Formats: sequence, C-alpha cells, structure tokens
Amino acid sequence: MNQISHPEPLPRRARFFPLQALLSLLGLLSAQAASPTPSLDRPNILWITSEDTGPQIGAYGDSYAVTPHIDRLAGRGMIYLNAWANAPVCAPARTTIISGLYPPSTGSEHMRSLTRLPAPMKMFPALLRDAGYYCSNNNKEDYNLEKTGRVWDDSSTNAHWKNRRPGQPFFAVFNHTITHESQIRKRPHSLSHDPAKVRVPAYHPDTPEVRRDWAQYYDMIELMDAQVGQNLADLEQAGLAGDTVVFFFGDHGSGMPRSKRWPYNSGLHVPLVVYVPEKYRRLAPKEYAPGAQSSRLVSFVDLAPTMLSLASLKPPHYLQGRAFLGPYEASPSRYLHGFRGRMDERYDLVRSTRNARYIYIRNYMPNKIYGQHIGYMFQTPTTQIWKKLYDNRQLAPPQTFFWEPKPIEELYDLQNDPDEVFNLAGSWRHQRVLNQLRRAQHRWLKRIHDVGFLPEGEIHERSQNRAPYEMGHDRRQYPMEKILRTAELASDLFFPAEPELVRALHDKDSAVRYWAAQGLLIRGPGAVGFGHTRLSQALDDPSPYVRVVAAEALAKFGKPTDLDAALKVLGLLADPQKNGVFVSLPALIAIDQLGSRAAPLWPGIRTLPRQDPSAPNRVNEYPGRLIDTLMTRTKPASSR
Repeated sequence: MNQISHPEPLPRRARFFPLQALLSLLGLLSAQAASPTPSLDRPNILWITSEDTGPQIGAYGDSYAVTPHIDRLAGRGMIYLNAWANAPVCAPARTTIISGLYPPSTGSEHMRSLTRLPAPMKMFPALLRDAGYYCSNNNKEDYNLEKTGRVWDDSSTNAHWKNRRPGQPFFAVFNHTITHESQIRKRPHSLSHDPAKVRVPAYHPDTPEVRRDWAQYYDMIELMDAQVGQNLADLEQAGLAGDTVVFFFGDHGSGMPRSKRWPYNSGLHVPLVVYVPEKYRRLAPKEYAPGAQSSRLVSFVDLAPTMLSLASLKPPHYLQGRAFLGPYEASPSRYLHGFRGRMDERYDLVRSTRNARYIYIRNYMPNKIYGQHIGYMFQTPTTQIWKKLYDNRQLAPPQTFFWEPKPIEELYDLQNDPDEVFNLAGSWRHQRVLNQLRRAQHRWLKRIHDVGFLPEGEIHERSQNRAPYEMGHDRRQYPMEKILRTAELASDLFFPAEPELVRALHDKDSAVRYWAAQGLLIRGPGAVGFGHTRLSQALDDPSPYVRVVAAEALAKFGKPTDLDAALKVLGLLADPQKNGVFVSLPALIAIDQLGSRAAPLWPGIRTLPRQDPSAPNRVNEYPGRLIDTLMTRTKPASSR
C-alpha cells in the first residue's frame, strides 16, 4: 500500500452563502415545499421496510431465498441494484432517512445518540403533512435526532393508512422486525432452509454454527415476505393498488457479523423495489418498466427528497440527497457514501465511498480491530465460534481479518470480489480508481461539514445552544480543515508524522490535540517514546478526551514509571456519574484495551456507577455494558 496524499484545503467559493442567511431562508423554502397546486392528483405512498435485510431476495438473483411476494412486486415494478443504507445499523440509518441529511453533518452518526436539527429544518413527513398527506408509521422510529413539532399523524402499533380522512392522500410505513439480528439467533427454531445449501461468505468460517445462523436468517426472510404479501393484499382489497406508489427496502445489511455495523457493501447494500402504478407512470424515471433493473446509485439520503418530489413538492435546498422519482428528479450521483461511528459501547471512525464498481474505505482508527467486543453482537453464535476459532489459531486469511487491526485504506472490486476480501489499495493497477474515490470522499466530508471528527462529547459541548449542524458550519467553533488534516495525518502510518503530531499537541483546539495524541498511540512504542514529554504533559490537558488518549498511550507504550499516573487519570475519568457518559465510555474502553496492565483499576471498576443521570436513556446502558465486559475478561485485550 502506498502513502496517502493529503489534499490541500479546497479554495473558498467566491460567492459562498453565509450559513445564517441560508438558515433564515429555510423556513421560506419549507413553506414553498409544502404548498403544492391544490388541483394536483397526488399518489399515495406505501413503504414496507424490513430490519437487517440485505439483498438476499429472489428478485436479486438469490436462488436460496424464498420471497414470492417481493419477487412478484419486483416483476410489476423495478429493482435498484445499487441501493445503500449510508449507515450499517438501524438508528443512524433511520436518522438519515427521516432527515434527508447525512448524520455526520448533524452530529447524529453515533448509535443511539441524540442531537437536534436547526429550528427551520423539518423531518420530511412533517412537510408531507403540511401539504395535506396523512402520515402513519407502524411503528419503529429510533432516530438520533429529537423530534420537534408533529412529525407523524400516528406513529404506533395501531398506525395505518385506513385511519386517514376519506380521499386524503397518505404516506404509510409498515416496518417488519422478524428479520432483525435478534431473530436469527433465537432458539429453539426449526429450520426450513437446509444449512448444507447455504453459501458461506469468504470472510466467515464454514462451521455448523455459521451455516445455521445463515439458514435461520433466510427462514426469517421467508416469514417477512409473507408479511409483505399481507401488506400488499390489504392495499389491493381496499382498491388502492392503482393509486399507490409502493417501496420495499431493508434498513441495512443482514444482522450477521461483518454485515451489520460495518460500512462495507455487505453492511450497506439493501434491496430496493419500487412499484409505480400506470396512473402515475409520469412520476417514474425514464428507465422504469415492469421487471426492469436500474443501475442508478441511490441511498437513504435520497429518500426524503424523492418522497417530496412524488408529492409534487420541491425538496428544500438544505437536503443532501437527490430525488430519483417525480417531477423534481435530479441527476444521478456518481458516488454513494457510508459511515461508522460509535456502535453501541465501542468507538471507531470509518468512512466509505463507492461508485458503480468499487468501494473505498478509510479507517481513521486503524489500531482498533474490526471485531471490537460489542456485547449485543457477541450473542450471535456465529460471532462466538468465529472468535473462538481465531483465538485458537484455527483460521487463515481472509477469515482472520475481522479480529485484527485494520489497514488505513481498503479498496474492493465489487464485480469480481463481492465478499470484499481482496484489498486492492496497494495495487498499482488500481491507483487511478483509488485516488478518484479518495478525492470524492474528501470532497464529501468537507461538503457536508462532517463533525464526526470531534469526540462525541465535544459535538454537544461545542454546539451549546445550537444544533451541531450549525456548529459544524461555524469555522470558529469547528475549524474542520485543520482537524481533518490532523486526523488524516494521525492515521496515515506511511507518513513520518511524529514531529508534526507532537507540535499539534500544543494546538489551541482540543480536537487537534486529540487527534495528535491518537496519532502517537496508533503508531505505537517508537512514536510514544518520541512524544513522551508532551504526552506526559497531556495527562493534565483541559480536555478529558485528550487525557484519555494520552493515558492509554503512556500506559500501553510508555515507560514503566508512566503506568501509575496514566491509570490514575483513566480511573478518575471512568465514572459516568462524575464525568458524564461521553467521557466515561472512552476511559472504560482504554482500560479494556490495556488488559492486565489495568488490573489495579479492576476492584474500583466493579463499584462504579453504571449510568450518567443527566444523559439520555438512549446511551445510558453503554457504560454498564463495558463494566460487565471488563469484569468477565479472561485474556488481556492487548494480546489479541
């Protein structure tokens, strides 16, 4: 693999609209979007969604799948071959859908986090409601953004389009949970799919446990298909099939490990079937035909503008996606973008970008293994046997990769390597496409003002009384170019960056110092030795996030005399009640990474409070999960 180039900052546009002026217009734009011509004949819109469902559907060529109802819908409509969820787990994926914005731009990328939109912005069902639609959601929300105002007419287990006023157009969502990760490991279960006929991906070991989990996943897909059939039958029996545009899609890839939670194509690729009745064929794209397949690149960020376009509403300019149906259909994007932040109790920072054929992945924390211990994921038998076989040295590449540190960059040819196991980032033949996707991703990060390069707690602290989206567009509060450059430098092991990283530890911006410390930690003993003096000083840094990283670096790679001081810092910061959940989590993770070196802290960890009284309930279970993991460890994390 060759050295990563660091692009120069993009030039400021000559006529850049100030954010405050832009936001002052959003209310007007929303009002315009919510004012269709009264005489317009607008379709009903039905969404049928399925949790943790990749394209393991008959209509997508999977002969092992039993999905007659979805296949029949696809035969009447069109499937999108290249549809992405943007996030490989439910809450940030659904946050993308409901907002029409990439969660890294709204500070909502982390699993079960909670931020808010700027006041003028609305979740898209509210715009449909303003335009006269009845909007029902049955029933999952799970948004990482606060709901303001009334988003749905009804969001409950009783929500249904049948409850609208006579003649009122509807937007209705029915979400099926039977395919969820928890259901593929639920026992007892009598299999209907033969495990012997399962196709085991190249990254999974071929064991009875793995085959059984995959077979049960397909069983759940079959049961979900029957539920989809009932939704469609209800529509038909009501005489509304000819008036309703129907969507079927999964909320991200399968619930199997290395699909769910990972921004590979395996975690982001979803089925998307769209049926447009003849009456509304004018709203379909030109390539639409019964049984057709579209190669257009689409993703969840495109759904909000597309729904508004179907309702003949001009999408507000702040939306970051592109409508792919309706009168406001936009030109296709050349790229799709995905992301990973905190998954439950574990932090990571990954960004992925794909074009029609290749996927590029940038790992900003390459020292962290793919398969960090997430308690919920480890309930799946596949995860357990996979890790056991790795620990017993019974696996060979590519089945070992999930349990090892990551490369800085990954590039996969989805046409010839659908399992994404042959990394082409170091191939000289692929340097042109690597550079193309690298540049596209860098432009996207800057275009959306990705605030995920801040420690999670700082997203909230810097925002103060504003939305993180607004903070991210304020260069004084978020000097993104400087922070991003330091993050790129920190994670680029091919660049001799130690002197620059030590200098960055003196920067006035705490996120720059955070990434500088991360860079020394990522590089290991030599870099920590080079920056020893400054890292020792950073144990007293004003930022607790800098202190955590400096303490982990010194405890893991410093001098023997550093250990007591480093552990003292981590022990003080691990208490969620005193320090808050967003300080406690990284401190507990660092203690876990130190393994037996952190043994002096273990008695105190047993008695720690397990929650932050001031934190939202959505995140408050995670410190307790880490404490449980720490107390059940039998091997030092550093030896894995």
